[in-house]
Formats: sequence, structure tokens, C-alpha cells
Amino acid sequence: MSAALRATVLSRGFTSRAVDGFVGAVGNTPLIHLKKLSEKTGCTILGKAEFQNPGGSVKDRAALGVVQDAEKRGLLKPGGTVVEGTAGNTGIGLAHVCRSKGYKCVIFMPNTQSQEKIDLLRMLGAEVYPVPAVAYENPKNYNHQAREFAEQLPNAIWTDQFDNTANAQAHYVSTGPEIWEQTQGKLDGFTCATGTGGTLAGVGRYLKEKSGGRTQIWLADPPGSVLYSYITSGGKLNERAGSSITEGIGQGRITNNLGTFVNDISGALHIPDEKSIEMIYDLLDTEGLYLGASSALNVVAAVELAQKLGRGSTVATVLCDGAYRYQSRLFSKAWLKTKGLYDAIPEHLKKYAVLD
Repeated sequence: MSAALRATVLSRGFTSRAVDGFVGAVGNTPLIHLKKLSEKTGCTILGKAEFQNPGGSVKDRAALGVVQDAEKRGLLKPGGTVVEGTAGNTGIGLAHVCRSKGYKCVIFMPNTQSQEKIDLLRMLGAEVYPVPAVAYENPKNYNHQAREFAEQLPNAIWTDQFDNTANAQAHYVSTGPEIWEQTQGKLDGFTCATGTGGTLAGVGRYLKEKSGGRTQIWLADPPGSVLYSYITSGGKLNERAGSSITEGIGQGRITNNLGTFVNDISGALHIPDEKSIEMIYDLLDTEGLYLGASSALNVVAAVELAQKLGRGSTVATVLCDGAYRYQSRLFSKAWLKTKGLYDAIPEHLKKYAVLD
């Protein structure tokens, strides 16, 4: 990694003036050089610090993007209600945006999500409806319940994060350009997991265009998702099977957001939960970063992609959020043992699993 590129990556990039409220604080996050992993691979591994968004996750960008799009199209007026089906972080981002703009916020979410997320949503003033986790094809899926709820209210929108392509567009106009500028265009690969598909599609499309197709874009996928097999089989969509401890990523279908870019994806990586858990603890120990499971999965994928591209390559990924919203699970010996994942933590790192 050149000295000039390192200086650019390490720069915080703060503006020279105050920003306008919560909305103005979204984006312009640092790109962190993951030093130990870079040294280990002989490559440059970079993580976009999306946990430094004001709402604490990458989903702040999508939340702001879909609300602003609805406002521009006249679908949402002052005093209105924003409704969404979400595994957590998009809802948290929407709750923040709604508080800052004076909208009501209603969230439907699978009842499998962490209690920390549910509590935070309620603290932010959102109405929260945890519902049984069922497949998208089931009419009781949380997304369908959110849509039906919004349809019954005046001056209300269902933001439809999975299929509303304003989500991907938010990353095309913000996250992608930031990464390109922070790496001075010297980027061989980008990888991240996908739930809605907005981050991968928006960032991927921008980087492909700016690099003239040189930057490879790879999808990272957890167990229980069909996207890895879809990409590697050339477009065969299998039935969803299995599950993962990661939250908010993996998918059983091609969303509209992912559909805007799926044919341009360079490849896919399947990342087992064991590797994600090990990376959570490794990043804490070697980099001082306290990250959630989806962030760790992305870093595992970035390392594997860098190794595929060869020594000297530069690969970026997304550090989606911190571990604070999952700590009662990820750092609980008892919980990890129920998932068969406690022994995935190397012995010298088990000291960090401090919760019983």
C-alpha cells in the first residue's frame, strides 16, 4: 500500500463546517486499513466504517435515500407515517430519520431478531410489531404485513427496502463514490453480503463504471441463502435451506435492488458461520474493532477475495455495524454453545466471550 493511498484511507474526511442535523451526518465514513489482515495476506484489506453513521449502521444511507425519494415524488408529506418491514438496522435508520423529520415510524420485523434492536427501535419512538419469521411467499411475512398496514393509513408510505431501487441509488450516489475517492481509484475488488441488495448493487455499479470494469465485484453469502448458488450456477434459483446466526443478510430471491446489478457480479463466496465468529473475535483482538457478524463475514470474504486476486491486490468491504446490538448473543458462551459455534473461537480469543 503506497504512502499516499494510506494517507488517503486514514483521513477522516470531515467537512470544514457543521452539518445539517442527523441527515447531514449520514455518510462520509472512514475507510479503515485493516493492518494485521493486510500484512497476513500481502494485500491491502480495507473496511468502510459504516458503524460510524449517526444511526450506527450502513442502513442509515438506505433509510435516508428511500425517505428522500418519497418526499421528492410527493408520496410523503409533513406529519406522515413511514412503515417498513426490516430485520432491524433499516428500521433503526428510519426511526432516526423520522425523528429528525417529524414523521411517525412503524416497524414490522421477524421475532428472531436481537432484543437490543427491538428495544432501541422503541426508544426511538417507533411502533414495533415483532411477527413470526416466515418465508417471503407467505402472506404473513413481515414485509407483506408492513405493506398492508401502510395501505390502510392516510399520508403513509411503505418504504419497501427490498424492492425499492431508491435503496441501491443511495449507495450509487454516496457509498460508491466515497470508496472510489478514498482509494484514489486503485481498487481491485469489492465484496459484501446482501439482504436487500442495495449496498452491493449501488456500490458495485458505481465502481464497475468508474473502473471501466476493472474492479471485480463479488457477493458474500451466509448459510441459508440461495444467492451463492444462484451466482455460481449461472442463474439457477434453488429452494432456501438451512440458517445462519447473521442477521439481515442472505436471501431466498433476487430482489429488485439486487436485480439492477446481478448480471454484472463477478463471482460469489460462501462464508460459514464458523469463519464469521472467528473473525469477530480476531478483529477485536488484532484491530480493536467491535463488530457484528455481518461485518465479520464481509471481512472474511474480503480476505478470500484478496487471496484469489493475488498478492498486492487491494480489496474493500463494508463494516456494517458494531457488535453492541448483538452482544448478548455473540459474546455469550451459552448462546454460542447452543449454536455449536463456541469452539469456532480460537482458544487464545475465548477470553473475550465474557457473557454466560
